[in-house]
Amino acid sequence: MSAGCVFCKIVNGSIPAKKIYEDEDVIAFNDINPSAKIHFLIVPKLHVESLISCEIQHESMLGKMLLLAPKLAKEQGLAGFKTLINTGKDGGQEVFHIHMHILGGGDKTHKV
Repeated sequence: MSAGCVFCKIVNGSIPAKKIYEDEDVIAFNDINPSAKIHFLIVPKLHVESLISCEIQHESMLGKMLLLAPKLAKEQGLAGFKTLINTGKDGGQEVFHIHMHILGGGDKTHKV
């Protein structure tokens, strides 16, 4: 855990989030600033700064995130979806704790 990391604070419960899934390794919750009708994040509980920081010991964590994405997307009502991992400042990463965005259901401005 990193003391100043917003995702670590969500993991330890000091910042609330609208959780859609949690187990011993990962947490998934709705994005607070959605870019699509359905937009959630999958965040490992282990603090790893970015995809660039990942090494062979993170293979299982990354695989779990990728396999969980379609399961949770289906549970959220998505037949298709987009996944995104922003990596590094130049890659658009704003929170430096690796996380995967899952987006679907159309643009957020077209919510029903």
